[in-house]
Amino acid sequence: MLAYALRRLLLAIPTLLVIAFVVFLILELAPGDPLANQPLTIPPEVREQMRAALGLDQPWPTRFALWLYQFFVVEPLVLVDRVLGTAFAAGEARVVSWQFRSPVMDVVVQRLPQTLWVVGSAYLIGVLIAIPIGIVSAVRQYSWFDNLGTFVSMVGFSVPTFFMGVLLIVVFSVNLGWFPSIYDTQLVVDDWESLVRQLRQMALPVFVLALFNASQISRYMRAAMLDNLGQDYVRTARAKGMEERAVVLRHVLRNSMIPVVTVVALGVPTIFGGAIITEQVFKVNGLGQLLITAINSNDLPMVQTLTFIFAVLIVLFNLIADLLYGLLDPRIRYE
Repeated sequence: MLAYALRRLLLAIPTLLVIAFVVFLILELAPGDPLANQPLTIPPEVREQMRAALGLDQPWPTRFALWLYQFFVVEPLVLVDRVLGTAFAAGEARVVSWQFRSPVMDVVVQRLPQTLWVVGSAYLIGVLIAIPIGIVSAVRQYSWFDNLGTFVSMVGFSVPTFFMGVLLIVVFSVNLGWFPSIYDTQLVVDDWESLVRQLRQMALPVFVLALFNASQISRYMRAAMLDNLGQDYVRTARAKGMEERAVVLRHVLRNSMIPVVTVVALGVPTIFGGAIITEQVFKVNGLGQLLITAINSNDLPMVQTLTFIFAVLIVLFNLIADLLYGLLDPRIRYE
């Protein structure tokens, strides 16, 4: 398995380089000028100095190579500096956001906790709910529980998250006043009262996202369980007198988790990407809203970095999902 993982990591290097080139090229060819919002009264020579300060006076191959160097070399050195207290990257130039006038990774680190609080909690809750629902729905196929789970899953997966979010705001915030309608990103959790406020403001966005994730994953879990419940090894285990609970949990569940692991693992990068629409509805100052703001402001370094980070996470968790297959199914061998 170690050799397989190393081969996949080596294969991921050219894959990520191609992705980085495509992302950079698309943004390079996209219409818009980062200096378009500047006053028209700025003299042309000052405008050219501003373009030179942003590095726009250099050809695109040079800017692409500089961006790769900053992302793969400078930023890891800065991380080592902060962890170990060294000064390896003290004089290195970092990727700077044109909008915030500060290093991109510093802005990302500032916004990441808000995204993890909301989107991460929602994804974890959705997975923990979806797997038991899928198991029970498959074991008790066509029962009232299965029909109810199917109905709720169809509603949660079909209704757009922005509509569900607005509906919950109207009902529970405007009419009932139970939960706040706007997420307070400045709230610091340092005591019991602030923790309660944090949980109250997380309730609506977490419910919207958890319902959407659980609706999707529970359907995959149910379909995989039904497919394995009809296999010959299940009938053999039952014929030997094994208890139904042991058949389901020890044999059927383990094999059924293989396709579900793919869905869950590939969904993890969406946690760091943020729920763009839901964050906009509830005014969560996370990575999703940061990406939208960067696109509207033509902040190319921010858009490039965020998009590439999402691509790295997708490649990484795809590898993790492949490695988990061998743990779930001993028949899988990595030659």
